[in-house]
Amino acid sequence: MGASKTEHFSASQNTIASLAKALGHPARIAILEYLLKSETCICGDIVNELPLAQATVSQHLKELKNSGLIKGSIEGTSICYCIDEEVLKKLQDYFGKISEGLNLKKSNCC
Repeated sequence: MGASKTEHFSASQNTIASLAKALGHPARIAILEYLLKSETCICGDIVNELPLAQATVSQHLKELKNSGLIKGSIEGTSICYCIDEEVLKKLQDYFGKISEGLNLKKSNCC
């Protein structure tokens, strides 16, 4: 596979691409949805919600955390995760701009 040449794109474009990549698995979507309905939770709670092994859930949590979509704090022997609202706002703003662009376009392309 060739180089991605991310340096040719804006910081904003690279950020959105990284967030989109982190959202590219249904287990990660399920984790985010679970975190949205519960303010914070412990990793074990997430494992109980998904039909995946603890190690697999941990890997998905790591991907979400590396992207910045979630943050975690250590509480005793557990890690408590929650959604990073500022990062989620970036996605919301981006998709809002896309929606505005579609509304303004008013053409029947393709």
